[in-house]
Amino acid sequence: MQLTKQLLTIHYSLTTIHYDANEESTMKIKRKIVNIDNEKCNGCGECIEACAEGAIELVDGKARLVAEHYCDGLAACLGECPQGAITMTEREAEAFDPEAVEKLLSRRENLKSSGDAALPCGCADELKTETRRQSTLTHWPVQIKLVPPTTPFLKNADLLVVSDCVPVAYPNFHEDFLKGRVVLMGCPKFDDTDEYVKKFADIFRVANIKSITIVVMEVPCCSKMPLIVQKGMELAGKSISTEVVVVNARGGIVV
Repeated sequence: MQLTKQLLTIHYSLTTIHYDANEESTMKIKRKIVNIDNEKCNGCGECIEACAEGAIELVDGKARLVAEHYCDGLAACLGECPQGAITMTEREAEAFDPEAVEKLLSRRENLKSSGDAALPCGCADELKTETRRQSTLTHWPVQIKLVPPTTPFLKNADLLVVSDCVPVAYPNFHEDFLKGRVVLMGCPKFDDTDEYVKKFADIFRVANIKSITIVVMEVPCCSKMPLIVQKGMELAGKSISTEVVVVNARGGIVV
């Protein structure tokens, strides 16, 4: 069940669920409706499963109300958000439309049963026409052990040091972390950590690294990576501005 939630969270972040423009209500009334705090939301997807009307989706790793007339205002999602990102507010909004909800859910179910749906949310038709995301990777290789300290792409770089599970867990890795940085990846559990320390020390001596961002998973073995980078700086006699980001297995940022 937990794995299913994780898969749903990642799949939902890849696409936007669109509704039929003919179903959109134009009548506005003052009523209670969901309000989602984008800053607090960590994209866990708990609210999506709690919403029987399908009124919430994930877009770029954040929960979003699909359309006002899909939200019944009964707040079933409210108690499911571990971040307290969901509240109910009373404001002018489109009236709840149960017929539109029924059509939305039926359309999703039909896509699933037809075999055309590539995603659990039944949004394959939108995904097929979605513009493919572009990679922001600017160099190769990316494995720590394979990159020579004197390689040109390291010169004056903003360095991104990543445990190699991170891009699998964090759906917006390219947009949020990789863009504008040079990435080095590795596993501090299975690889030779002494070799890593020496490699980083050599890089810091010759490459004039401007900044370091370290992104690791919320697991014990990943905690070694910031220590490895720190030891490399000490060995090289350098002090470089460093930020550490911790990601959990559900794609949320912990620290």
